[in-house]
Amino acid sequence: MALNKFSNNPSYSFIGTMSHQTQNYFIPRKLWFGAKCSHVPRRSNFVSFRGFLDKKDGVFKRTGGDCGKARALSQYCQFVQDKSIYTDTDLIKSHGSSNHGLPINGFPQLMFSEKLTVAVDVDEVLGSFVSALNQFIAERYHSFHSVSEYYVYEFFKVWKCSRGQADIRVHEFFKTHYFQKGIHPIPDARRVLDKLHPFCNFSVVTSRQDVIKDHTLEWIENHYPGLFQEIHFGNHFALDGRSRPKSEICNSFGAKVLIDDNPSYALECAEVGISVLLFDYDNSYPWSKSDLACSHPLVTKVHNWSEVEKALLLSVISDTTIL
Repeated sequence: MALNKFSNNPSYSFIGTMSHQTQNYFIPRKLWFGAKCSHVPRRSNFVSFRGFLDKKDGVFKRTGGDCGKARALSQYCQFVQDKSIYTDTDLIKSHGSSNHGLPINGFPQLMFSEKLTVAVDVDEVLGSFVSALNQFIAERYHSFHSVSEYYVYEFFKVWKCSRGQADIRVHEFFKTHYFQKGIHPIPDARRVLDKLHPFCNFSVVTSRQDVIKDHTLEWIENHYPGLFQEIHFGNHFALDGRSRPKSEICNSFGAKVLIDDNPSYALECAEVGISVLLFDYDNSYPWSKSDLACSHPLVTKVHNWSEVEKALLLSVISDTTIL
């Protein structure tokens, strides 16, 4: 059975083929994807992040040579108007080739109204922050804890110090190799983001502070090149500067889904109508255990990136019709 949808909306996205096996939809990893979008006003207070696409004569196209290197574009996001973006011109070799917009060797064509806009947290969703921080605290302050003791993402409650002292310790951590070299990617995150890229517009929404913005951009570029359109910083728990709520940031660019490990942020965003995948990797994050958050109808608990993949695909497929 195939999924097909035709939209009369002038802004639409389409892929070459979609097939299924034993009631599970199989989406080939290599897909051709085209998109048309109308002009959107420029927005400030974020960094736009684009990999392997350059603007030429109003069209973003794949660049040669250094095509995997992501680029940070500050202050505003540039959009294509009445043009097509081809993010993979290497069509599905195993099924032959096809002209753009035509089914491949008789496979049906799927069309859907628009890509799903998804906000993605950094720490504990893309990278393992707490374990690296915990190692620093043990070495610097001789304060020994297991990750299982971090029952809340307010570290002063775990370390038995003031909130101000905890903020200072975290900023000390930023200057060490524990932070600069010790944040490792969460397993499977890049694979799933890459696979869902034709169906979703991913942007980062992190509570990280402005003081580590440059390092964060570099880390994302190294581990998740070309996968995020925008990078937003909340500047929470900062020593100076204005902070922004995650719900405000998500609404600013129209995010429909947030992937986050913090129940407080999950509830905050769910209360304004944003669906949330509450990420609790391998059921190992004690701070993610919140009955209140999980009881909200817009919050769904997930335990790995494979579950994220299934949830996002269901969101995409639910907006299509089955013929």
